[in-house]
Amino acid sequence: MNQPPASGTLFGHPKGLFLLFSTEMWERFSYYGMRALLILTLVAATESTNPGFGLSNGDALLLYGYYTGLVYAATLFGGLIADNLLGQRKSIILGGALMAIGQYTLFAATPHSMSLFYVGLGFIIAGNGLFKPNISAIVGDLYPQGDARRDGGFTIFYMGINLGAFIAPLVTSSLGESDAFGWRYGYLAAGIGMTLSVLIQLVFAQKYLGDLGKVPGRISSRSASGTPTPLTKVEFDRLRVVLFLFVFVTMFWLAFEQAGGLMSLFAAEHTDRMVGTFEVPAGWFQSLNPLFILMFAPLFAWLWVKLNAMNKQPDAPIKILFGMLLTSIGFIFLIVGVFEMQVNPSAKSSMMWLTLAFLFHTLGELCISPVGLSLMTKLAPVKLASLIMGVWFLMPAVAHYLAGYVGAYSDTAGDNNAVVEFAASFGVQAAHAGLLVVFGGIAVALVFFAALLWMLSGTLVRWMHGAERMQS
Repeated sequence: MNQPPASGTLFGHPKGLFLLFSTEMWERFSYYGMRALLILTLVAATESTNPGFGLSNGDALLLYGYYTGLVYAATLFGGLIADNLLGQRKSIILGGALMAIGQYTLFAATPHSMSLFYVGLGFIIAGNGLFKPNISAIVGDLYPQGDARRDGGFTIFYMGINLGAFIAPLVTSSLGESDAFGWRYGYLAAGIGMTLSVLIQLVFAQKYLGDLGKVPGRISSRSASGTPTPLTKVEFDRLRVVLFLFVFVTMFWLAFEQAGGLMSLFAAEHTDRMVGTFEVPAGWFQSLNPLFILMFAPLFAWLWVKLNAMNKQPDAPIKILFGMLLTSIGFIFLIVGVFEMQVNPSAKSSMMWLTLAFLFHTLGELCISPVGLSLMTKLAPVKLASLIMGVWFLMPAVAHYLAGYVGAYSDTAGDNNAVVEFAASFGVQAAHAGLLVVFGGIAVALVFFAALLWMLSGTLVRWMHGAERMQS
């Protein structure tokens, strides 16, 4: 590396972190802006004043699952391309450009052409695959191995993600759910956000990142050692940790990502959204998660540093199991909402239960996602840095795919007599049986997997070989 990253710090962290913060903020504005619209666009009637594509809830949830699964699965290939061919920096620029093209294609396609809409989704999938793992890997590279600031740095980076995700639905849903503009203008706003992300990276990256991330990881590793080297026993054990955590983190994301699918429909169809004479747009609920991230992420960043100074910081597997338990509590609030629907004359749930669900899902996310991002950079061998980050994003890929089927089951569960009888035993109507079974089943599964992770945590920590504690 010829030119090092910019010297000095800002708020105790490398200045390059805040460039990556800004780049990721606008990319997440783009992604979450379109995600807030996707399900609602797909199910909107073709003949309405704000026409969509007229799919059924079940078909829309399956398509949502396929799309979001592929968005994250593509990161595995993006990591391979960066490690072996392009390097992280070029991958970020190319990926961002493809995503911008994808958003503008969605703008052109809605509501006229489902085929062109699929093309736009394809551009976003390919672009995200190149962008997502590589910008996260560069964040890790800003810190030396064992630097206690790294978890805090990823939490700050995570705030950038969620600042964009908070603003996005307020803009895109206000445009998209408005009859005066329509869904397509929400996608246009998302495309403009992605364009800003690419421009920020093009203009400022060299100044604040230097040559960091320009050389593909495999070439960089070969240059450092003089020859390609096989994995060591320690590196192999650390990769085993990644593979074991795959199961548990995937279960968390399966639960969490009901937010953009089933919970989005729950907000639109089963939640009383009236505040006086104003009806809160359903897409605005997608801003709750990033809002809570912005509120609580600084507290979690402070907590991890404080516990580390006291030698009491829990190991990553323990943080992850606590995150799963908190997420489970969120689904319990949704179950309460389903019960309220049975006694409410409007057959709708209060916004309070959905809000509390998003709150506890967010607290769970803060125990898992930024911690996991940081952990991957600690466990990954240099020559596999972007690939392992791609494996991390493969976890939500599998989860999104499965989440689509789980969410879609709520649309057909009422046809199953056993499910209807089970729901009736709790006083729940057949029309709402699917919601009860899906929300309840996810809550129970999260508790089960958290208990299993607790039993395995000692072994996983041993396989880390002190990666979380090692000093440079």
